[in-house]
Amino acid sequence: MSTADLVFSACLVLGGGLLLLTLIFDDLFGGFLAAIHLGFDLGGVSPTPMLLGFVAMFGIGGLLGEHSFGLGVGGATLVGVVAGLIGAGVVYGAFKALRQAESTDTFSLTDMIGSTGRVAVGIPANRYGSVLISFAGASHNMGATSETEISAGRTVKVVGVAGNNLVVESVPVTTGEGARSDA
Repeated sequence: MSTADLVFSACLVLGGGLLLLTLIFDDLFGGFLAAIHLGFDLGGVSPTPMLLGFVAMFGIGGLLGEHSFGLGVGGATLVGVVAGLIGAGVVYGAFKALRQAESTDTFSLTDMIGSTGRVAVGIPANRYGSVLISFAGASHNMGATSETEISAGRTVKVVGVAGNNLVVESVPVTTGEGARSDA
């Protein structure tokens, strides 16, 4: 294996592996790559994934130029640079699309007042449990409290907020004949 093969292969493995880890474990792995981040972004995309995309595609392009096209080290490096630029562009487009797909809508817990949900973990009287609520286009598992005991599976209505928890009340169950039941 020549030195050029070793360099191109290392770029492919390291750049591709780190880029894959960035895609899968962005929140966890992002801290390790924060040292590379230069404090700016390009159209809302961090330069780190673009750099990793360039490095990975540089390796692929170099190997392709050397072994498939029969070019020397200089020609293979040029093919690697062109492939790297294309790779950085593809990564930029992918991360830009992912960033735009993220929700920018924020809400406070008080916005949830009046919403209904289902108790996930039973709520003892004046203690805490949890409720599942569909709100703002997403499902939320929120801590909740109530003045009365509410069993898991019951439908509840949010009537207030207590710190970072919701205050809920049980919603009466209606039977098939239209009569109400609090069972």
